[in-house]
Amino acid sequence: MQDWQNGGFGLYIHWPFCQSKCPYCDFNSHVAAHIDQRAWAAAYLSEIDRIAAETDGRLLNTVFFGGGTPSLMDPETVAALLDRIRTRWTIANDFEVTLEANPSSVEAGRFRAYAAAGVNRISMGIQALNDTDLARLGRLHSVAEGRAAFDIARAAFNRVSFDLIYARQFQTLAQWHDELTQALSMAVDHLSLYQLTIEPGTAFGARHAKGGLKGLPDDDISADMYMITQEICDTHDMPAYEVSNHARDGAQSRHNLIYWRYGDYAGIGPGAHGRLSTGTARVATQTPLHPQTWLEQVNTKGHGENARQTIPRDEQALEYLMMSLRLSEGTDIKRYQELAGCDLPQNRIDSLVADGFLRQTADRIAATPTGRPILNALLRELLIQ
Repeated sequence: MQDWQNGGFGLYIHWPFCQSKCPYCDFNSHVAAHIDQRAWAAAYLSEIDRIAAETDGRLLNTVFFGGGTPSLMDPETVAALLDRIRTRWTIANDFEVTLEANPSSVEAGRFRAYAAAGVNRISMGIQALNDTDLARLGRLHSVAEGRAAFDIARAAFNRVSFDLIYARQFQTLAQWHDELTQALSMAVDHLSLYQLTIEPGTAFGARHAKGGLKGLPDDDISADMYMITQEICDTHDMPAYEVSNHARDGAQSRHNLIYWRYGDYAGIGPGAHGRLSTGTARVATQTPLHPQTWLEQVNTKGHGENARQTIPRDEQALEYLMMSLRLSEGTDIKRYQELAGCDLPQNRIDSLVADGFLRQTADRIAATPTGRPILNALLRELLIQ
């Protein structure tokens, strides 16, 4: 299968370290007093060489430095990794290299060095434009510091995205309306807008279980916040191309599109996941979660992966449907059929179209604005045996 058929090929590099652990975060992030950047660079380079040998001949479309807080990486480390990547793969003409950043770790000189190394897109965790809420979210920056960091990023990069969290404690619909309008006045080309989710295993999860997380909006208000998010972003020419992601035309995250279009991606670093097509099979890759365990495994075993799992075709079809329906472009019906070995039930599609939850063209189905907030229900309906 060619890259254009399976959504492209990207490389995800996970930097697991943060200055502090946010109470809502369930990502694989760790606070460390000291980080041996040389040791980590050597391990990443070793993994790049290993994956490159396995994917020889592939066109690499994107690299994404995620975390954790990758803006804590030494620019020399980022430069060394990108230099090695360029020597090991054929690089796409529109090669996208994204680095996630927190405002508290943004410095002008560091960002200029990232740009010189080849990073051409920044994704920044602003999260709120309200100092009280930033403190509640455990963020280390103020609104003023966030805006200053954003200006630094804009001076160094043409493509800058930032994240906001809404449906926060004690937040009203009017407050979110005003905050989102402020954010859109700042936005360059892309915004990621997430409803606050209380995840098990997080500090917020534990606090919520004890009844200590007060002031969360109820489901109706959260739904209203989602709907006005779509309306306001549409009027600012920043429509949703995915459930939580908005972009100007042509400014979508190419790396994340690989996930949602069910392309191939290699995952390097602690807790990183991957999906790779190898011959006639497609495999799921994952790595040890703990940073030191991963680092020691790379050094002692020559690889940082756990045992790979072959993904059966029916599971591939399910994964593809779940990911692609998140996109405004929707699901390629023929590709689903090829993976599943059967058709989606046309009578259920027709019913969901009639009810205004799906739209269908000759070759695709997609959730409507009304259907997108209830994707899980749509999936259940489409997959009933």
